[in-house]
Amino acid sequence: MRQGNKYLTLATLLAMAGGMGSTAALADKSTDEIAKYRQMIADGNPSELSAAQGEELWKTKRGPKNASLEQCDLGLGAGIVKGASAQLPRFFKDTGKVQDLETRLMTCMETLQGIDPKTVVNEKWLKGERDTMASLVAYIVTESNGEKINIDMKPAEMKKMYELGKMAFYYRSGPMDFACSTCHADTNKRIRLQDLPDLRSQKGAAAGWGSWPAYRVSSGQFWTMQHRLNDCYRQQRTAEPIYGSDVTIALSVYMASTANGGTVLTPGLKR
Repeated sequence: MRQGNKYLTLATLLAMAGGMGSTAALADKSTDEIAKYRQMIADGNPSELSAAQGEELWKTKRGPKNASLEQCDLGLGAGIVKGASAQLPRFFKDTGKVQDLETRLMTCMETLQGIDPKTVVNEKWLKGERDTMASLVAYIVTESNGEKINIDMKPAEMKKMYELGKMAFYYRSGPMDFACSTCHADTNKRIRLQDLPDLRSQKGAAAGWGSWPAYRVSSGQFWTMQHRLNDCYRQQRTAEPIYGSDVTIALSVYMASTANGGTVLTPGLKR
């Protein structure tokens, strides 16, 4: 081995190895400090503000029909919020579609309040109705904190979405030839001191799916799952999916069903 015009000696290699060990130790220490920070603010999760705003929005009459969302059926019956997000995505007979929390809320906003879904889909992140959506999501997922993830995979439509989600998980695209599996199909991986769960396993999927949506400390924002998935595609340097599109719901079905039996820990706290 050469370094410029000099050969690397055994002593140099050992010194480099020692340095790499020190770097790894430093990274482990930094990860521990991040975990301590999360624990410190867990009792005062900033998402609580978004959840409080969401609860108020849930009860507020809005839109052309001047109605609230209190009769919205999230899968457990009209107006039932407790435990609902722990069982989403799911197949809804009234729409004939598999829906995640956000697309189901768009259905309720349209049917109950007369708010056109396009006002959500075409908006920028955390602006206008997207900001409203984030607050509603924060409220609803908080009401499932501590519940068991329980995704009903019996409907044929759910099975189809699972297979589509699995394909999307491994599909490589963009200039970097990345896929979801590039980061989330192995154990003991991390990026920028953020642990990357292996979403193929029940344990990894429960840790990943079960802790989103979450408050991102680095951006000072509450992120929904649609927002999280969109950003994953952005980081892959590939085309970002349309908000509420089938591919985002399919990926959610793949992760959520794999996580079945895990515990919901939302809203989570992320770097």
